[in-house]
Amino acid sequence: MTQTVDYYFDFGSPNAYLAHRLVPAFEARTGAVVRYVPVLLGGLFKLTGNQAPFAAFGAIPNKMAYMQTEMDRFIRLHGLTDFQFNPHFPIHTVALMRGAIVAENRGEAAGYIELVFQHMWERGSNMGDPEVLASALAGGGFDAEAYTTGVQDPAVKQALIDTTQAAADAGAFGSPTFLYADEIYFGKDQLDLIEQMMKTRP
Repeated sequence: MTQTVDYYFDFGSPNAYLAHRLVPAFEARTGAVVRYVPVLLGGLFKLTGNQAPFAAFGAIPNKMAYMQTEMDRFIRLHGLTDFQFNPHFPIHTVALMRGAIVAENRGEAAGYIELVFQHMWERGSNMGDPEVLASALAGGGFDAEAYTTGVQDPAVKQALIDTTQAAADAGAFGSPTFLYADEIYFGKDQLDLIEQMMKTRP
């Protein structure tokens, strides 16, 4: 039986991008399927009382410096040399995350997720700008108008609210968060631990 890992993600998190880059190799090694579940990180913060790292730890210079060092180590370890920090960060991601719902409904989720992550964390695009987003989608072969219209659909808006609530109910408080065997694993480095835990299951 194929094992499934739910991945609660928001494009606005650089660590979500870094974790995303490890998913294909993880799936190949384990035979598991990672199911991407879009959530709105700001909404998840409100539901759980969490804060973005720069808000929570901005007054602790050693903590902030260590977080950067840890990210640099991760990037070097996994050879993720295409990564660049987005100069427009933080980016408002409501339309992007609703777009992920639209993409799932259209059977285009994998391509949409890859495109947006590339623009966010490799090309440095200001994906919070509707015109930039539409141009990126059109350039990637997507029907930009269908997405522009789709993200305003009340059903799409509600679906993102629902997935965000479901993530909080599962115990998530940030992104990237993985859910495996009804337990959460938070952070970009957790796929290795999940792989080890899979070996302990009958």
